[in-house]
Amino acid sequence: MTAELLSMPRTALHGHVTHRLRQMLVENQIAPGAKLNERALCESLHVSRTPLREAIKTLAAEGLVELLPNRGAVAVSLTLDDVRHTFEVMAGLEGISGMLAAERITEGELKEIQALHFEMMAAYTRRDLSSYYRLNASIHRAIHAAAKNPVLSATYEQVNARLQALRFKSNQDDDKWHSAVQEHAQMIDALQARQPQVLRDVLVRHLEHKRDVVLAQLQASADTPTAKPKTSRKA
Repeated sequence: MTAELLSMPRTALHGHVTHRLRQMLVENQIAPGAKLNERALCESLHVSRTPLREAIKTLAAEGLVELLPNRGAVAVSLTLDDVRHTFEVMAGLEGISGMLAAERITEGELKEIQALHFEMMAAYTRRDLSSYYRLNASIHRAIHAAAKNPVLSATYEQVNARLQALRFKSNQDDDKWHSAVQEHAQMIDALQARQPQVLRDVLVRHLEHKRDVVLAQLQASADTPTAKPKTSRKA
């Protein structure tokens, strides 16, 4: 381990390892369905197996990792039906949250979301997808926080965890990414104008567009034939 990690308190180390492993899963550095190789991950993250296993348990609770008998931990892999059903639930949560946020948001919360939006736009201009996604997620969490319903926020976090890697990948289509950015600008306008129904409609439409992109990507991946290894012929 590096000197910096060695000097970390246990709780801070757990948070650091969980954050890095979550990022690897969301950004598809670990492919869906792939087994989490503890030895390789310990070397990559410069930690021992104990904090790594604690992080894996946390991410399993979030829905990013599955713990399978006799296989260990694997990155979650969703079927087309899983994705459809999860997005249906997400659309309902987003819609309710948007309406409540437009009614309850404070000036301070609005300014914080606007600041995050400006940072996100800068990341989009740089085509920095990692920073863009992090800021994008922060905006959605801030909107849910502005709704001031902790049960709604907790449910959203739990359901959204299943879709993070797919939502990240969906922004790799430049045209769809541009459309998503425009929809985010509409969200800010609706929040600023305190228009509950408008914000609800934008959030639901935004999520439906995201769902369509994700399903198309998954279908394309399923339709792509897997190359078979060549076998050498004997003379």
